[in-house]
Formats: sequence, structure tokens, C-alpha cells
Amino acid sequence: MYPNQGSRPGQPGPYGTPYRPHTPQGGRPPRHGLGFTVVAAIVLALAVTIGMVTARMTTHEAITRSPLAQSPGIVSQPVDSQTSNADLTAAANKVVPGIVNVDTQLGLQNGEGAGTGIVLTSDGEILTNNHVVEGATKISVTALGNGRTYPATVVGYDRSDDLAVIQLSGASGLRTAPLGDSDRVAVGDAIVGLGNAGGTGSPTAAAGHVTGLNRSIIASDEAAGASEKLTGLIQVAANIQPGDSGGPLINSAGQVVGVDTAASQDFRFGTVSAQGGGQGFAIPINKALSIAKQIQAGKSSNTVHIGQSAFLGVTVSDANGGALVRNIVTDGPAEELGLAPGDVITGVDNTTVGSALELTDAMDQHHPGDTVTLKFTDQTGQSQSARTRLAQGPVG
Repeated sequence: MYPNQGSRPGQPGPYGTPYRPHTPQGGRPPRHGLGFTVVAAIVLALAVTIGMVTARMTTHEAITRSPLAQSPGIVSQPVDSQTSNADLTAAANKVVPGIVNVDTQLGLQNGEGAGTGIVLTSDGEILTNNHVVEGATKISVTALGNGRTYPATVVGYDRSDDLAVIQLSGASGLRTAPLGDSDRVAVGDAIVGLGNAGGTGSPTAAAGHVTGLNRSIIASDEAAGASEKLTGLIQVAANIQPGDSGGPLINSAGQVVGVDTAASQDFRFGTVSAQGGGQGFAIPINKALSIAKQIQAGKSSNTVHIGQSAFLGVTVSDANGGALVRNIVTDGPAEELGLAPGDVITGVDNTTVGSALELTDAMDQHHPGDTVTLKFTDQTGQSQSARTRLAQGPVG
């Protein structure tokens, strides 16, 4: 494991996309340079309230990166399981050629991240978590089926369900992942999670079993003071690690039944308690594919954003009655508008903004080049309203 930067003693750090922030030792990286991304939706949680310690697979964990070093089509280390090791290793190896490593540069944070993706089409449409690519200014993807690396762009994303579809440039003939039916998953089923654990570039398998269905968790960011609920998840007892975000949850038949999205090493949920064993959560593949198909069809909605992200140029956190401006991005629309730290954004056009998340949701309805009316309260308590043209920002 890696240092849990930003997490409190006794609580797990974020599990999923490893991240090396270029900040002072013990410091916390800024929130995704954000324009509208602010402390964004699902808010890339570290951990929630005591008693429900659930870590989001987020980019906010320090890592030591190593070069890509895998043989396409082979799990690089044995499955760690007490149940049918050979069978689960074989199941994982069936899927390896249909996954990718996702590496991101987070230019506004001067950092980088790593995660996993699932190949949907031979020409390079990839399913992953939104938080794997959120805030990315550059995305590089290595297909494990052929070992080639491709630049990628985001087709669209759904923050509320933490899913995104990205498109590889110049890809053809890729092996697609074998997909199963998540409606057939049952408690007790043997499973194996597969991904770019630790950001090493080598496919690593983590076996276990299903411990719950239709679970809900709250992912939160203590520094931002915001939280988001994820629902309908498959809960597993498996050692899901940083870098597994966006990777497949695989059944014993070698079929993808979920998309790994969150984990905790000390998790309690209502009357369910599992401590010290590594609890993971995955989005059922049937749900994920339904959202992916909507994105592929270019159909935006209240939750699905298609195309490039709009950029306001602020970082914000929750405030009483709005979104509190914490920092201003140089040369962004907010700076040109005269917005300052301490101001509270209360509306975008005719949409009322009552929190950081609501600002994110409002901005997700817009694209670069749109002109919006921003409503805010300045530090003197005066209500202000001004028009601004949104710029192109990083993903999500």
C-alpha cells in the first residue's frame, strides 16, 4: 500500500485511482482546478463519518509510479483466495485482454493518476469510472490485449453513478471484455476484481466473494465538506486496491458482472459489519452498460454529460445557502468576472445553487462557449449577478 495522504488516523485513505500530487509533504492537492468541477459530484471521497468508513477510489493518494511491465493476457501475480484459486485465476485471465490501464495528467493540479478501464468496442470505446478521468487534462490508455498505448478523449460521463466512456484515438481490432449478467449475481458467489492495482501497469487479481447486493454508500470529501450517495452496488469481500477503479468485477465463468468503484478496509453498513478484510463495491454491469449506451448514443440528460466540460475557474466547497468560492483559477472566466475567494455562488441562470454539488450539477448542463448568468453574494453580503462565457476545462 501507499501513504494515505489526507486521511485521518485509523481510517483508510482513498482506494482506487492512485495519484501523486505535487504538493508539500502532508499537503492536500487542490480540487481539480475545477471550474464547475469544484468539489465535484461524487466528490472523490476520502472517508465518511465515523461508523461508516467508506473510502472512495479517488485520485487523491500518493503513489510511487513504475513503468508498464506486464505481459498482455497474463495476470502478473497469483489470485489471493481460499476458493478455487486456479479457476478464479483462469477467469481473470479470460478478461485481461479486454481491459486497459488509464493514466491521466492533472495539469491544473500538477499531478497524475492511474486507473483501469473495460473495452466495450474493438475500435476503442472504453468504460471506466468518472473519477478516474475527472480533472484530467491528458489521458493515455494502454490496451493489455496488444500492449499499445493510445491517446484518449472523453465521450461523456455520469457523475451520479460514477461512470464515463472514453474513446481511444487510432485504435482498431481490440479485444473486448466478455460481459455477463449482473442480475444473476448472488450473495456468496465467488468473484475476482481485476485492475491496475498500485498503478504499476501490471494486471493484478483480487479474489473473494459477494457479501451484499443493492448496497448504498456515501462517498464524501471532508476537506470540501460535500458528499454523494452511490446506490445499487454489489458489495464484495475482496482486496480492491488503489488503481483498480474502473476495472472489472468478474464471476467464476470469466465474465464481467460489475465495475469496481469504491472500497474500504474497515466498513460498516447498517447491521452489516466487516472489519479488516477489505470490502469493495462495484456498479452492476447491466446498469453500467445502460448508462454507457446512453453516452455512446450522445443522449444527454440531467445526469449524463456529453462532450467537453465547461469551465468556470473556481474551487468551491459547501456553504450555507450556496457554494463558497475557495480559490480562483488564473485567467479563467471567474477571474475575468471579478469573483473572489469568500464569495458565495447562489445560482446559474434560473437554477438555484445551494451547495458545491448543486453548482456541479448546474454546470454539467452546459458546454464550453455557453454564456450564463452567475448569481453570487460578495463578502459584503451584497447580491450580485453577471454574465460570463464558459471556457473549456478538464474532464468532469
